[in-house]
Amino acid sequence: MTWWPSRINKLRIRRDHRRIDACANMHVMARLLIFLLLVSVTLPAQTIIRLGTIIPKDSPWDAILLKMGEEWKKASGGKIELKIYPGGEQGDEPEMVQKLRIKKLQAVALSGAGLSGIDAAVSALQIPMMLSSYDELDYVRDHISDRLEKGLKQRGFIVLNWGDAGWVHFFTKQPAVHPDDIRKMKLCVLQGDNSTFELYKINGFRPVSLAATDILTGLQTGLIDAFQSPPLVALSNQWFGGAKNMLDIQFAQLVGATVISKDVWDKIPAPVQKDMMQSARTAGVALREEIRKAEASSIPLMQQFGLNVVHADPKAVAEWRQLSEAIWPKLRGTMVPPDLFDEVKRLRDEYRKAHPAASAAGMP
Repeated sequence: MTWWPSRINKLRIRRDHRRIDACANMHVMARLLIFLLLVSVTLPAQTIIRLGTIIPKDSPWDAILLKMGEEWKKASGGKIELKIYPGGEQGDEPEMVQKLRIKKLQAVALSGAGLSGIDAAVSALQIPMMLSSYDELDYVRDHISDRLEKGLKQRGFIVLNWGDAGWVHFFTKQPAVHPDDIRKMKLCVLQGDNSTFELYKINGFRPVSLAATDILTGLQTGLIDAFQSPPLVALSNQWFGGAKNMLDIQFAQLVGATVISKDVWDKIPAPVQKDMMQSARTAGVALREEIRKAEASSIPLMQQFGLNVVHADPKAVAEWRQLSEAIWPKLRGTMVPPDLFDEVKRLRDEYRKAHPAASAAGMP
């Protein structure tokens, strides 16, 4: 009767195999269920990201943003749609930032003026007469962008890319060369930029707070006599038609960036985030290249329509530089954190030491 224990052992083995198979099947089903639950949470049927900007509709820059939106849609399998509101359809930059905070917009493409309203540290890239070339700007920005992005992230915004708007010049109704010439004029300062308003005021200027969307009307009605802007922006918005004299001193670079609400960004799956960020960074490079190329041709084009380029002699340039550098201590520690201000100056000097010929060529 030795077969009986052997038969019992075989039955036990078969029963154990069935248990193992059942456990394995349950494990596979559990993993599948968890996967389906995760997909249903992280990939909603449709996410619409509304992006506001003052970039003109149907401009080359608008086309670059539209292309970025197409790439986002592809990266997300059609689940993310970028809806762009160009040309200030959603208001001026302070208004768009407010809409971003209350979730009426999910993203914005802003100039440095708008970005400074979120985090004043961005003003470190726009210190008057601190930088004199795009090479210097790129060098400084590459070194401090991580810090700026961290600051914006702490305030609830993710930087998708950095851009430029061009070099800021004075545009005036009457020719102006010296600081005292512009002190006699009503000078537009963008609405919401209270720090710049106060700086102009304590230095003897007559600042007038005005939304960017109201500059042309302000010129036409006499509310303002002068404004500061990159030539390309003055051309795109036709502002130069109301102030046809441009002083040929590059006072500062107006930077820009595209940012998205961190709340919205965090809901996007990491692999899709990676592809979206890559296409956004590519778009940022394309925007910078396009704007720098267009900036070079914008002044001759405006001259064909009556723009008068006012040349500043060395004495006038020295006056503006003296005024700008006298303002630096007031910027340091108020608009720009002291250590960041010092780092920008150190990086500028570092670049100039390594590239003396290029730096000398860029100095006004």
